[in-house]
Amino acid sequence: MGGKHSKMDPMDVQVPELQQQLDRDPYLKPYEREFKRRYACFLDYLERVKEESNLETFTTGYKTFGIHFNNDGSVYCLEWAPGAKQLYLTGDFNNWNRESYPYKKLEYGKWELTIPPNSDGTPVIKHLSEIKIVVESHHGEKMDRISPWATYVVQPPREEGVTFKHKVWNPSDHVYQFKYPKVPKPTSLRIYECHVGIATSEYKVGTYQEFKNNMLDRILDLGYNAIQIMAIMEHAYYASFGYQVTSFYAASSRFGTPEDLKELVDVAHSKGLYVMLDVVHSHASKNVLDGLNQFDSTDAGYFHSGPNGSHPLWDSRLFNYSEYEVLRFLLSNLRWYIEEYNFDGFRFDGVTSMLYHSRGAGQGFSGHYDEYFGLNVDTDALIYLMLANYMLHTFYPNCITIAEDVSGMPSSCRPVSEGGLGFDYRLGMAIPDMWIKLLKEFKDDDWNMGNIVHTLTNRRWMEKTVAYAESHDQALVGDKTVAFWLMDKEMYTHMAVTSDPSLIIDRGIALHKMIRLITNGLGGEAYLNFIGNEFGHPEWLDFPRDGNQSSYHYARRQWNLVDDELLKYKFLNNFDKSMNRLESKFGWLSDNPGYVSLKHEDDKIIAFERAGLLFVFNFHPTKSFTDYKIGLNLSGSLKIVLNSDNAEYGGHSRIDNNITYPTINGDWNGRQNHIFLYLPSRTALVFSMSN
Repeated sequence: MGGKHSKMDPMDVQVPELQQQLDRDPYLKPYEREFKRRYACFLDYLERVKEESNLETFTTGYKTFGIHFNNDGSVYCLEWAPGAKQLYLTGDFNNWNRESYPYKKLEYGKWELTIPPNSDGTPVIKHLSEIKIVVESHHGEKMDRISPWATYVVQPPREEGVTFKHKVWNPSDHVYQFKYPKVPKPTSLRIYECHVGIATSEYKVGTYQEFKNNMLDRILDLGYNAIQIMAIMEHAYYASFGYQVTSFYAASSRFGTPEDLKELVDVAHSKGLYVMLDVVHSHASKNVLDGLNQFDSTDAGYFHSGPNGSHPLWDSRLFNYSEYEVLRFLLSNLRWYIEEYNFDGFRFDGVTSMLYHSRGAGQGFSGHYDEYFGLNVDTDALIYLMLANYMLHTFYPNCITIAEDVSGMPSSCRPVSEGGLGFDYRLGMAIPDMWIKLLKEFKDDDWNMGNIVHTLTNRRWMEKTVAYAESHDQALVGDKTVAFWLMDKEMYTHMAVTSDPSLIIDRGIALHKMIRLITNGLGGEAYLNFIGNEFGHPEWLDFPRDGNQSSYHYARRQWNLVDDELLKYKFLNNFDKSMNRLESKFGWLSDNPGYVSLKHEDDKIIAFERAGLLFVFNFHPTKSFTDYKIGLNLSGSLKIVLNSDNAEYGGHSRIDNNITYPTINGDWNGRQNHIFLYLPSRTALVFSMSN
């Protein structure tokens, strides 16, 4: 890295709280040198920032870069285009003259332009004016580009070859003013992952306003306390799910205006919902005319040049995290969404791709620590993530960050002061993979209880995990949701409460509830659900594209199904609501991990205790058990507080919920007490003390 710290012997570098991490996991001791080397690189970057100004100024680059309107009516423009020969600003304000407003070249690849006001003191560029930057290459070519710092880009009506347009957003009135305070970060994080565009039953793209009006109360009623919004950062290709970003500072205009998004976030706060943004800093769209790619006329700039700058699987560009201005751009991007839109936290997409030179392509992770501390680790990207988390948690102590990382890198979710990456949580990505594998490849009789428990509990001590039963990727066309794997075409014929009995539907409803509850109760320190999966949405998700004649049929959520009292979807919805409300009351997600006292392979029974509750699951497809002996450390009388077999959840009401169950002193399964229970097949029960 070239700084004074990285030139030191790493063992001489002081990491303030590293010893705590090494004490917690002595197997990390052989990698102490690497932890210190990384921290030295982190310190070098911090000091380099301070040489220019300070971290506050550096991470608010949006205050100077891009286009800004001064109080005197003048317009100031600043860009970074190191590979360009000359920059010009053009637009409807100057009748698209491509050379009348040239930028002045500054040091370090920066270009600036000041446009004096009109004679009446008003800006030459008006609100909603369309503009472009003309980039002249060293070969004499002039190319139209959109500013990387553009805050509002608009997609014109669907026409072949027409790209997004940069419209200046500078309203003089109807500027949204935030009315409500931010929400404290939840101790038990229950996340509703959502996509504004598909959050409508209509055959169209949903809007911020519709989401605010129709979805927030629904989410609140279900018992979630946080929303994680996908596809906000502007993307030209709707079917990319928002993961091929073209304009990083522009909130997607297909859903509405910037003011509409601000109001959505504000109203969510008024209802007590913590609001997270799905942020994509792992790669960028290859689009040239309306993206970052080749902005300065070269294949470098914001990205690595050559093969290192292209993702082998995603057909996208990879950021050069060692470049000073790239760090300014990305770190400022995080602060932009907090300062401008009042977002509370972030889920970082594609962290595995960032952390390794292999980009995770074709690489399996065995869990051996050498995989996390060898030459395959991309130090530049790793230091960027440390900087991002350090900056966010320094300026915004209320901020939560989540890493989408399948590799399980040790210390990802420990503070930077310990030598960690600084995330608060990582996604438990092995959990949904396990459930789909079970449903696809194994008969119910062959489900392995030990494997289920191992997958749900296999996480690093004191590194928090977000558990989830199915990912949004599994909802996409070509795959199936858990509900569809369970019930498939039967959902079209037997989901009415008046339908003929169906063993497939009975099994599907029972297992759908059990899978969710055991994932929530045992799988992590936070829980996530993708929009619509809570009620077993019957169909996949497929965005309008050439392959489906641009149809919106599957690019929506059919709320009419769950709202119809004559359909069985309401049962799954009711259970999801009860599960979340029970967690809100007892707070097991914020408690220590569950203690599993039983995982019986033949009986298909799993039992564990967490947060003063006893969870018992009978996964057996046919066997019910009377007087089944369960060990536990709770003492006194227990009562049922959640029963998946209740009629309101589509069950068969085989258990009297009014019965109390006395515990009996005497060791069983390593616990000091035991209890005898009636456990019907495919049923989950949660017990609490009856006092």
